[in-house]
Amino acid sequence: MFVLSELAIILIVVIAVLAAKKLPELARSAGKPARILKAEARAMKEMKQEQGSAGEQPAPA
Repeated sequence: MFVLSELAIILIVVIAVLAAKKLPELARSAGKPARILKAEARAMKEMKQEQGSAGEQPAPA
């Protein structure tokens, strides 16, 4: 009789074989939101730096 761990391994292999065609598409769709989040975080960091440097400039005499 199969042990639970053996069934889990067989199930993972079967899913990997059947889903092999969809894996690249799933990876792209998962990576797209991560790139957007990274770009937004970078833009907010740059905006904070610009605001901080604008506040440090001395007033014109």
